[in-house]
Amino acid sequence: MSLAGEGLGRPRAVLRAPLEEGVLEGLTAGDEVIISGRLLAARDQAHKRLVDLVEQGLELPFDPVGQIIYYVGPTPARPGRVIGAAGPTTSGRMDLLTVPLLRLGLKGLLGKGRRSGEVKKALMEHRAIYLAAFGGAGAFYAQRIRQARILAWPELGPEALMELMVEDFPAVVINDLSGGDLYQSGPAAWRS
Repeated sequence: MSLAGEGLGRPRAVLRAPLEEGVLEGLTAGDEVIISGRLLAARDQAHKRLVDLVEQGLELPFDPVGQIIYYVGPTPARPGRVIGAAGPTTSGRMDLLTVPLLRLGLKGLLGKGRRSGEVKKALMEHRAIYLAAFGGAGAFYAQRIRQARILAWPELGPEALMELMVEDFPAVVINDLSGGDLYQSGPAAWRS
């Protein structure tokens, strides 16, 4: 796959998920990446249940170390498809539920929109990054998902905790390990 051929520029890195220690060191806010491997799909209700498990000292339905959580609630799959539209949802809604998961070793957050100061501070402290997916591109992203299965809470429908196996899934680094923030540096560079 050529990202340049799709108008997305040249990726700075290919990330294999789950992420190994050290792989995020060279990335900076604004870098384009492609992700292959395992993403965990979770939205508001799944996050609430995950944090409830953490607070009760119970085991999560996945090992969080090195994982990337994608904030998505996919639509139902049409016949013959792995998944329906799978575009990002607004990340800020998960801000109050993010830090406990970062403490457990989560290394990537993937969604759209800005993050709170608390989350950005926790990203630096726990050596994790925040990535943005392109809003309005749910059908495009669905084509990058090769397998999808529910890990927990099927009664939540599109908000169930899911495992997505992805290939060549494009994203942009928004918040890097050193506190860089594309939502601040991008407009500043544009103005100058």
